[in-house]
Amino acid sequence: QVQLVESGGGLVQAGGSLRLSCAASGRTFSRYVMAWFRQSPGKEREFVAAIRWSAGNTYYTDSVKGRFTISRDNAKNTVSLQMNSLKPEDTAVYYCALRQGLFVAVSSQQYDYWGQGTQVTVSS
Repeated sequence: QVQLVESGGGLVQAGGSLRLSCAASGRTFSRYVMAWFRQSPGKEREFVAAIRWSAGNTYYTDSVKGRFTISRDNAKNTVSLQMNSLKPEDTAVYYCALRQGLFVAVSSQQYDYWGQGTQVTVSS
């Protein structure tokens, strides 16, 4: 089993920044993708960003390109999401997820492990 624990959520004003972190522990894989998703009340869980762990390739949904940066720390087995220029529409619960293999999926159904989520609230 894999355990994912997120941290770093909170309340911030529009235009501000937050950094989310996700620490992974437990079973390890040679090839996997780690991603961030978010979910607002009444909406489906949506893809935000992903990183292919071995090569470091990154992927973003269009609405966060240029504002969010996903990165990894191999030594700490941690993935982070630096969020700048935050907007009220970024308000959501943010989830860390892991998918075995190299395919970067944008559907939440294709991810194998999930964290508990962390709330991000951006006030206008």
